[in-house]
Amino acid sequence: MITQELFAQYHSSVLERFLRYVRINTQSDPFSRSSPSTACQLDLARLLAAELRSLGISDAHSTEHGFVYGTVPGNIDTTAPTIFFCSHLDTSFDCSGENVKPQVIENYDGRDLQLPGDPSQVLRVADHPALQHEVGRSIVTSDGTTLLGGDDKSGIAAIMDAVQFLQSHPQIKHGPLKILFTPDEEIGHGTENIDLTKVRADFGYTLDADGLGTFEDENYFAQGLTLRIKGNPVHSGYATGKLENALKIGAEILARLPKDKRSPEVSCEREGFIHPTSIQGKEALCEIRMNLRDFEFHRLDEYAQLVQALAREVLANYPRSSYSCEIVEQYRNMKEIIERHPQVRELALRATREAGITPCQKLIRGGTDGAMLSHKGLPCPNLFSGQHGIHSLTEWVSVYSMQKAAEVMVRIVAISVSAQQPRETFCLSPSEALPQTDER
Repeated sequence: MITQELFAQYHSSVLERFLRYVRINTQSDPFSRSSPSTACQLDLARLLAAELRSLGISDAHSTEHGFVYGTVPGNIDTTAPTIFFCSHLDTSFDCSGENVKPQVIENYDGRDLQLPGDPSQVLRVADHPALQHEVGRSIVTSDGTTLLGGDDKSGIAAIMDAVQFLQSHPQIKHGPLKILFTPDEEIGHGTENIDLTKVRADFGYTLDADGLGTFEDENYFAQGLTLRIKGNPVHSGYATGKLENALKIGAEILARLPKDKRSPEVSCEREGFIHPTSIQGKEALCEIRMNLRDFEFHRLDEYAQLVQALAREVLANYPRSSYSCEIVEQYRNMKEIIERHPQVRELALRATREAGITPCQKLIRGGTDGAMLSHKGLPCPNLFSGQHGIHSLTEWVSVYSMQKAAEVMVRIVAISVSAQQPRETFCLSPSEALPQTDER
């Protein structure tokens, strides 16, 4: 049994690591054709590989595609499950991630915070009720002009701290532990060029959820829809009765999308949506990209049919124009896999309770690398890392939650080899491994 005193005496490295990592710009680019989509992600990948090696992880290395792999060897004679922990390097492209200036607020007093770089950005308790639980603790924000990068550098910092803890406490017995950091999760390509031979594990966990104790084992089914509208371009000075502007046609289609339902801004819990993410082009050709999301797979087809029906309605008024539609699968619901292996869920929940935290099971209204890895044969639910307000200028992170996330990981690997938890309880038979799927 691991005592709380052991963690109380340990000097956590999560804050210093987190502050170091968020200063490195790692925004991914959804329009890039390279892998990783941005070269800056390689900067953090190389740093993490070097830091892992400094912790004694001799096989730690980064790849040209931006992955970081490493193995913490087991320290027991008996066979134990191999577990992996995963977080992603990239940050969202929704707001700037360049020149991040993290602000550490120690002994937070529970009041609204005006961010110093842009006084119009205010971190309000009314908008972030989780702040009420941070009174007297330390939180980190940006200066209000950029993202902070807590999604998912809080997860990276927690994993690195868990490795440091295990390496400095050899009395904690554990089996092999695989470390995996991925690029381009935010744009749906997080496991696209992964080498699964370097992640030979029985199961694992992503560290990519929000508040203290959060555990997630269900996420959206996700598809990307691209609508291409071909207009009828004519010189604007001689366009009377002839010009059909693809950009205007695209705008009309967008204007007809549902506003009171099937939209992110009016949906919650298990409700799905159609979400336009970009429109670009010229009068001759316009391209609209949309995300289709739902917890029930069959509804994605309904959403796609609705979009195409709206396109046909609009184009009925433009006889010289046409459209085409492309749909690609982005990721699937991890629940399909996790529910076959409830022991993976129970291990995480037990470790959370033993850390003195009440687990909070939630749905992911999005996706994680864990969803993709689960469908590649590696069951992988999602654990908390203390990130809040993600993809926004008022993003913030709980230092206490990052520390507790590291503790939960340590307890997971320790519990998995306890006398009460034989290896066969957790490990998958070869017949259970699923064929690889294309997450795109």
